[in-house]
Order: sequence, then structure tokens, then C-alpha cells
Amino acid sequence: MTGVREGKAAIPGGELWYWDTGGDGPPVVLLHSGTGSALSWPGQQTAFAEAGYRVIGYSRRGHYRSSAPPPEVPGSGADDLAALASALELGPFHAVAVAAGGIYAADFALGHPAALRSLVIAGSVMGITDADWQARLDALQFPGFRGLPHDFLELGPSYRAENPDGLTEWRRIHELAYNGGEMVIQHVTNDITWATLGRLAPPVLLIAGGADLYVPPPAMREVAAHIPGAQLVVMPDVGHSAPWERPEEFNRAVLGFLGRVEAART
Repeated sequence: MTGVREGKAAIPGGELWYWDTGGDGPPVVLLHSGTGSALSWPGQQTAFAEAGYRVIGYSRRGHYRSSAPPPEVPGSGADDLAALASALELGPFHAVAVAAGGIYAADFALGHPAALRSLVIAGSVMGITDADWQARLDALQFPGFRGLPHDFLELGPSYRAENPDGLTEWRRIHELAYNGGEMVIQHVTNDITWATLGRLAPPVLLIAGGADLYVPPPAMREVAAHIPGAQLVVMPDVGHSAPWERPEEFNRAVLGFLGRVEAART
């Protein structure tokens, strides 16, 4: 897409690399997965901008072109998002997050309830810390699960079988993802529990992939049941990376939701 501005926003102790389509439409900020970066949204950048939104993608600390923090001081993902929003003078914005990005989006939503127009989270249970829930999620993963190749864990088998070029590009972006050589796990500033999720202020859309190995649809249904008014869309055959695997279907769901939210604000 032409006319996209790139830059670096100052945050405490570093900088975040971002791209910004500009325009006067409502802002939409995209939060990538733990294996990705600001490069992970080719299917959304143009589509969302053409739908009338100002679209911003950014790389979290330690990810593509953003500064890598010292291991002992990873910073807060929510605080960094607040600093980015302030630097770009966004005002209230829509947050669209996938996988690990959902943790920081939920943390931001809990700490900055007036800053979001809406919250969209795909393939993430947002770091819920209730012990019984953690035990149930752990039971889904056999010993050595997280040591499997990232593309196997992140992309559904249908996508891997049908899209060899897309798989190659996903791997390329993943190989560029980490400035410091490994994923940065940032601090969470709010308790993310069943109780606190029930107090989320913005409208919420959850998207589940029918073939997501990390967060299968029953897990997302339970999360939706704990968030008053939350909507849930299940995308069959999709793994942990819905925006990448099925961009058109993902975009229809998200843009439809954002449109309803915007209409309700007028």
C-alpha cells in the first residue's frame, strides 16, 4: 500500500517501530503474536484502510526493528502501547490482537478502560491466571509440545497443505521477528482473571480457530461466557494465526464488528 508512513516511537528505555496508514478514520492498532512483528499484517493493512480506518501496526520490544530490552527489564506491553498511542496522538482506538498480543491488549484494556473503542482478540485466552484454568490449558499440551516447530504450532494443517508460498512467507517473517534472538516476554500490569475480565469496558469480539492447538474453540467459548456482551466467531480449519491464514474471512468478521461499534457511537 502506498502512502504508509514508518517511524519509531519513543518509549521508556527504547523505541517501537511502527507503520501508519494515516487518514482521518477511527484508529485501529494491530498487536502481533509472539512469533511475529509489525510485518505480520499484510492481509489487514490495505483492507482496513480501504474500509475507512487509520491502521497502525507495531513491533513490540525485542521484535523486528524495535529496540531489544535487557532480559531483566522487559518492560510492560500495556505501558508501551499507551506510550505509542500517546506519541501518535491516537485518542480512543480499536485494538485488534492475535495470540500473545491478546495478553497485552487485555492488560491495556483493564488499565486504560476509556482508551479503547473496542477490543478484538483472536486465538488467545489473554493470560488468565486462575490456577484451575491454567491447569486445564496445560493439560492440552503434551511434554515437548512447545518445542515443536513454530509453523506447526501456529498454522493450521489445512493452511500448511494448501498454501506453500504463504507458509514460506510466514517463516520468513518469523525469522526476522526477534532482534535479541528470542521472544521477549513482557510484564503484565493488571491481574487478568475471570473476575477482572468481567469488568472489561469496551465491546469485545473473540475469534477462535477450529484447528488452534493452543486455544481450541471450547476454551474461547468459556472466555466469551465470562465477558458480558462478548461476541465469538469460530473459523473452521484455522489454526493459531487467523489473520494470516484466512485474511478475507477474518477481515469480514472484524470490520463488521468495528462497523457496528462505530455506528453505536454516533
